[in-house]
Amino acid sequence: MKYRKKPVVIEAIRWDGENLAEVLSFTGKSPRFEEWFSSFDEYAAHVSSDDNKFKVFTPEGAMEANVGDWIIRGVRGEHYPCKPDIFAATYEAVE
Repeated sequence: MKYRKKPVVIEAIRWDGENLAEVLSFTGKSPRFEEWFSSFDEYAAHVSSDDNKFKVFTPEGAMEANVGDWIIRGVRGEHYPCKPDIFAATYEAVE
């Protein structure tokens, strides 16, 4: 049998390497953020020193979003990184 994906409207943000505060606001901080970083500036320096890879905490574990990747909020509020070509092939803007 064949199946068609149900139409679902998602929220997403693109990690451009410059919008760290906005992306962090979209995904929310890890519950352990304050254990790992004493300030947003320290966190920003960490991300910068790690080739601007943004860690996305998914139900399957931590994944990395590279600059240019999209971060999708799933139907249950979870977040996932998505490569630009996959995002373009799967999603279109809605009004």
